[in-house]
Amino acid sequence: MQAVVPAAGTGTRLRPLTSDTPKGLVDVGGTPILTRCFEQLVEMDIEEIVVIVGYEGQQIVDHYGGAFDGVGLTYVRQAERLGLGHAVLQARTHVSGPFVVVNGDNVFGTPPRALLDAYRETDVDGAVYVESVSPEVARQTGVVELADGQVVDLMEKAETPPSQLANAGCYMLPEAIFRACDLLRPGAEGEYQLSDAVGVLCRAGYEFTPVELEGWRVNVNTPEDIERAEAKLSDGEYFHD
Repeated sequence: MQAVVPAAGTGTRLRPLTSDTPKGLVDVGGTPILTRCFEQLVEMDIEEIVVIVGYEGQQIVDHYGGAFDGVGLTYVRQAERLGLGHAVLQARTHVSGPFVVVNGDNVFGTPPRALLDAYRETDVDGAVYVESVSPEVARQTGVVELADGQVVDLMEKAETPPSQLANAGCYMLPEAIFRACDLLRPGAEGEYQLSDAVGVLCRAGYEFTPVELEGWRVNVNTPEDIERAEAKLSDGEYFHD
Protein backbone atom coordinates (compact mmCIF):
# COMPACT_ATOMS: atom_id res chain seq x y z
CA MET A 1 0.00 0.00 0.00
CA GLN A 2 1.11 3.57 -0.71
CA ALA A 3 1.10 6.64 1.51
CA VAL A 4 0.98 10.32 0.61
CA VAL A 5 2.72 12.76 2.95
CA PRO A 6 2.04 16.48 2.35
CA ALA A 7 5.17 18.40 3.38
CA ALA A 8 5.11 21.55 1.26
CA GLY A 9 4.18 24.18 3.85
CA THR A 10 6.29 27.21 4.70
CA GLY A 11 5.98 26.80 8.48
CA THR A 12 5.51 30.52 9.01
CA ARG A 13 4.64 30.18 12.70
CA LEU A 14 7.87 28.25 13.35
CA ARG A 15 10.15 31.03 12.16
CA PRO A 16 13.07 31.60 12.59
CA LEU A 17 13.46 27.79 12.63
CA THR A 18 11.98 27.68 9.11
CA SER A 19 13.61 30.83 7.74
CA ASP A 20 15.75 28.72 5.40
CA THR A 21 14.69 25.18 6.38
CA PRO A 22 11.56 23.24 5.38
CA LYS A 23 9.18 22.51 8.22
CA GLY A 24 9.64 18.76 7.79
CA LEU A 25 13.33 18.98 8.68
CA VAL A 26 12.78 20.90 11.91
CA ASP A 27 13.96 18.79 14.85
CA VAL A 28 11.57 17.48 17.48
CA GLY A 29 13.50 15.74 20.21
CA GLY A 30 16.61 15.55 18.04
CA THR A 31 14.82 13.97 15.05
CA PRO A 32 13.28 15.75 12.04
CA ILE A 33 9.49 15.76 11.97
CA LEU A 34 9.40 13.93 8.64
CA THR A 35 11.73 11.21 9.90
CA ARG A 36 9.25 10.48 12.69
CA CYS A 37 6.44 10.36 10.13
CA PHE A 38 8.37 8.01 7.83
CA GLU A 39 9.32 5.73 10.75
CA GLN A 40 5.69 5.19 11.57
CA LEU A 41 4.69 4.51 7.97
CA VAL A 42 7.46 1.90 7.74
CA GLU A 43 6.05 0.37 10.92
CA MET A 44 2.68 0.14 9.14
CA ASP A 45 4.26 -1.82 6.25
CA ILE A 46 3.71 0.95 3.72
CA GLU A 47 5.45 0.01 0.45
CA GLU A 48 5.96 3.47 -1.10
CA ILE A 49 5.73 7.02 0.21
CA VAL A 50 4.81 9.90 -2.09
CA VAL A 51 6.11 13.10 -0.51
CA ILE A 52 4.56 16.41 -1.55
CA VAL A 53 7.28 19.06 -1.33
CA GLY A 54 7.23 22.81 -1.90
CA TYR A 55 8.99 25.38 0.28
CA GLU A 56 12.73 24.52 0.37
CA GLY A 57 11.69 21.12 -0.95
CA GLN A 58 15.04 20.28 -2.47
CA GLN A 59 16.47 20.08 1.03
CA ILE A 60 14.02 17.27 1.79
CA VAL A 61 14.98 15.45 -1.41
CA ASP A 62 18.69 15.81 -0.63
CA HIS A 63 18.22 14.71 2.98
CA TYR A 64 16.31 11.47 2.32
CA GLY A 65 17.17 10.53 -1.26
CA GLY A 66 15.23 7.77 -2.96
CA ALA A 67 14.35 5.56 -0.01
CA PHE A 68 13.83 5.49 3.74
CA ASP A 69 14.58 2.28 5.62
CA GLY A 70 13.99 0.27 2.45
CA VAL A 71 10.74 2.03 1.49
CA GLY A 72 10.83 3.93 -1.80
CA LEU A 73 10.29 7.69 -1.76
CA THR A 74 8.74 9.56 -4.67
CA TYR A 75 8.73 13.37 -4.64
CA VAL A 76 6.07 15.59 -6.19
CA ARG A 77 6.30 19.36 -6.16
CA GLN A 78 3.36 21.55 -5.16
CA ALA A 79 4.29 24.81 -6.86
CA GLU A 80 1.56 26.79 -5.09
CA ARG A 81 0.44 26.03 -1.56
CA LEU A 82 -3.32 25.98 -2.07
CA GLY A 83 -4.48 23.71 0.73
CA LEU A 84 -4.33 20.04 1.67
CA GLY A 85 -6.79 18.96 -1.01
CA HIS A 86 -4.64 20.61 -3.65
CA ALA A 87 -1.51 19.01 -2.16
CA VAL A 88 -2.96 15.49 -2.28
CA LEU A 89 -4.19 16.06 -5.83
CA GLN A 90 -0.57 16.50 -6.95
CA ALA A 91 0.01 12.79 -6.21
CA ARG A 92 -2.69 11.65 -8.63
CA THR A 93 -0.43 10.16 -11.30
CA HIS A 94 1.72 8.39 -8.73
CA VAL A 95 -0.99 6.59 -6.75
CA SER A 96 -2.92 3.47 -7.65
CA GLY A 97 -5.68 2.08 -5.47
CA PRO A 98 -6.52 3.02 -1.86
CA PHE A 99 -3.84 4.89 0.02
CA VAL A 100 -2.97 6.47 3.36
CA VAL A 101 -2.55 10.22 3.87
CA VAL A 102 -0.57 11.45 6.87
CA ASN A 103 0.06 15.14 7.39
CA GLY A 104 3.82 15.63 7.44
CA ASP A 105 3.69 17.97 10.45
CA ASN A 106 2.01 15.48 12.79
CA VAL A 107 3.95 13.64 15.49
CA PHE A 108 2.11 10.54 16.72
CA GLY A 109 3.04 8.63 19.83
CA THR A 110 1.89 5.38 18.21
CA PRO A 111 1.72 4.46 14.50
CA PRO A 112 -1.89 4.80 13.30
CA ARG A 113 -2.22 1.09 12.50
CA ALA A 114 -5.83 1.13 13.71
CA LEU A 115 -6.70 3.18 10.62
CA LEU A 116 -5.54 0.39 8.30
CA ASP A 117 -7.06 -2.31 10.50
CA ALA A 118 -10.48 -0.64 10.43
CA TYR A 119 -10.32 -0.30 6.66
CA ARG A 120 -9.26 -3.90 6.11
CA GLU A 121 -11.65 -5.45 8.62
CA THR A 122 -14.83 -3.60 7.63
CA ASP A 123 -16.64 -3.11 4.36
CA VAL A 124 -15.98 0.62 3.99
CA ASP A 125 -14.43 2.86 1.36
CA GLY A 126 -12.20 4.82 3.69
CA ALA A 127 -11.42 5.87 7.24
CA VAL A 128 -10.71 9.09 9.15
CA TYR A 129 -8.48 9.17 12.22
CA VAL A 130 -10.17 11.22 14.96
CA GLU A 131 -9.49 12.30 18.54
CA SER A 132 -11.83 13.50 21.27
CA VAL A 133 -11.44 17.20 22.11
CA SER A 134 -13.16 19.78 24.29
CA PRO A 135 -16.10 21.82 22.94
CA GLU A 136 -13.81 24.87 22.79
CA VAL A 137 -11.20 23.09 20.68
CA ALA A 138 -13.90 21.57 18.48
CA ARG A 139 -14.96 25.07 17.45
CA GLN A 140 -11.40 25.91 16.41
CA THR A 141 -10.57 22.87 14.31
CA GLY A 142 -12.01 20.39 11.83
CA VAL A 143 -14.47 17.83 13.21
CA VAL A 144 -16.43 14.92 11.79
CA GLU A 145 -20.18 14.64 11.61
CA LEU A 146 -21.51 11.14 12.27
CA ALA A 147 -24.71 9.27 11.49
CA ASP A 148 -25.20 5.67 12.58
CA GLY A 149 -21.53 5.53 13.56
CA GLN A 150 -20.25 6.51 10.11
CA VAL A 151 -18.72 9.76 8.87
CA VAL A 152 -21.18 11.76 6.79
CA ASP A 153 -19.27 15.06 6.62
CA LEU A 154 -16.20 16.92 7.82
CA MET A 155 -16.60 20.51 8.98
CA GLU A 156 -13.90 23.14 9.56
CA LYS A 157 -14.17 25.55 12.51
CA ALA A 158 -17.94 25.31 12.84
CA GLU A 159 -19.62 27.71 15.26
CA THR A 160 -21.77 24.81 16.41
CA PRO A 161 -19.67 21.65 15.87
CA PRO A 162 -21.64 18.47 15.12
CA SER A 163 -19.32 16.45 17.38
CA GLN A 164 -16.25 16.65 19.58
CA LEU A 165 -14.29 14.28 17.36
CA ALA A 166 -11.52 16.29 15.72
CA ASN A 167 -9.91 15.29 12.46
CA ALA A 168 -6.46 13.96 13.45
CA GLY A 169 -4.75 14.58 10.11
CA CYS A 170 -4.60 10.97 8.93
CA TYR A 171 -6.85 9.28 6.38
CA MET A 172 -7.40 6.04 4.51
CA LEU A 173 -8.73 7.15 1.12
CA PRO A 174 -10.06 5.57 -2.06
CA GLU A 175 -8.60 6.62 -5.40
CA ALA A 176 -11.92 8.38 -6.08
CA ILE A 177 -10.72 11.19 -3.79
CA PHE A 178 -8.88 12.68 -6.76
CA ARG A 179 -12.14 13.11 -8.68
CA ALA A 180 -13.66 14.71 -5.59
CA CYS A 181 -10.72 17.12 -5.36
CA ASP A 182 -11.39 18.12 -8.98
CA LEU A 183 -14.84 19.31 -7.90
CA LEU A 184 -13.65 21.53 -5.07
CA ARG A 185 -13.91 25.28 -5.00
CA PRO A 186 -11.46 27.34 -2.95
CA GLY A 187 -12.56 28.44 0.51
CA ALA A 188 -12.40 31.92 1.99
CA GLU A 189 -8.60 31.71 2.24
CA GLY A 190 -8.22 30.51 -1.34
CA GLU A 191 -7.42 26.93 -0.33
CA TYR A 192 -8.83 23.58 -1.44
CA GLN A 193 -9.49 21.43 1.62
CA LEU A 194 -9.14 17.65 1.68
CA SER A 195 -11.89 17.51 4.30
CA ASP A 196 -14.28 19.03 1.73
CA ALA A 197 -13.32 16.34 -0.78
CA VAL A 198 -14.07 13.61 1.77
CA GLY A 199 -17.44 15.28 2.33
CA VAL A 200 -18.10 15.14 -1.42
CA LEU A 201 -17.53 11.39 -1.40
CA CYS A 202 -19.69 10.90 1.69
CA ARG A 203 -22.58 12.68 -0.01
CA ALA A 204 -22.02 10.52 -3.10
CA GLY A 205 -22.55 7.37 -1.03
CA TYR A 206 -19.01 6.38 -0.12
CA GLU A 207 -18.70 4.99 3.38
CA PHE A 208 -16.06 6.31 5.79
CA THR A 209 -15.56 5.02 9.30
CA PRO A 210 -14.13 7.08 12.19
CA VAL A 211 -11.14 5.53 13.96
CA GLU A 212 -10.24 6.76 17.45
CA LEU A 213 -6.69 7.97 17.97
CA GLU A 214 -4.41 5.58 19.85
CA GLY A 215 -1.94 7.29 22.16
CA TRP A 216 -1.21 10.95 21.51
CA ARG A 217 -0.73 13.37 18.64
CA VAL A 218 0.87 16.81 18.35
CA ASN A 219 0.31 18.88 15.23
CA VAL A 220 3.55 20.88 15.06
CA ASN A 221 2.84 24.45 14.01
CA THR A 222 4.54 26.58 16.68
CA PRO A 223 7.57 26.40 19.02
CA GLU A 224 5.13 25.60 21.82
CA ASP A 225 3.97 22.54 19.88
CA ILE A 226 7.58 21.36 19.64
CA GLU A 227 7.89 21.72 23.41
CA ARG A 228 4.69 19.70 23.97
CA ALA A 229 5.85 16.91 21.67
CA GLU A 230 9.31 16.83 23.23
CA ALA A 231 7.79 16.62 26.72
CA LYS A 232 5.81 13.54 25.70
CA LEU A 233 8.82 12.00 24.00
CA SER A 234 11.00 12.60 27.05
CA ASP A 235 8.39 10.82 29.17
CA GLY A 236 8.85 7.75 26.98
CA GLU A 237 5.45 8.13 25.32
CA TYR A 238 6.58 6.88 21.93
CA PHE A 239 6.30 3.58 20.11
CA HIS A 240 9.14 1.09 20.03
CA ASP A 241 9.79 -1.62 17.44
